[in-house]
Amino acid sequence: MDEVGAKAGAALGARLRRLSERIDTDAARVYAAQGVEFEQRWFGVLNQLALKGPMSVGALAEALGITHVSVSQTRVSLERAGLIRQEPDASDARRRLLSLSTSGKALAARLAPLWAAFEQASLALDVEAGGLSAALDRLEAALARRPLFDRITAAAEARGRR
Repeated sequence: MDEVGAKAGAALGARLRRLSERIDTDAARVYAAQGVEFEQRWFGVLNQLALKGPMSVGALAEALGITHVSVSQTRVSLERAGLIRQEPDASDARRRLLSLSTSGKALAARLAPLWAAFEQASLALDVEAGGLSAALDRLEAALARRPLFDRITAAAEARGRR
């Protein structure tokens, strides 16, 4: 066990970041080996648009469980890459809908078999790791019930009373 792992609870965020970076690095290697210019952070937005068609930034954020700001940053990157476009929402002129461009549709179709391989490998890894996905689901539910901020604040206050 390394220094981060030895700090169990206090290093939870660091451990999750480390795992995320490791997964993203391997994913980038897979895309590069296939000769595809694709950033792992694009996956959620591109996949949602491929599956559901045009969506607003807010709807994407809700579907992915991430912030509006995060989706907006990804949108800018995807637009620069020519993979998505914006169009006015016919039902609300104030809102813009994001959709895949012709290049985005072609890329999503090209990546579909690779994404299926990612899914298969991820499911096998989940089994090998003892049901990590279920543990992450429980962690997300626990944080939804009571945010980490509240838990840390209560623990710090309790320690201060001793």
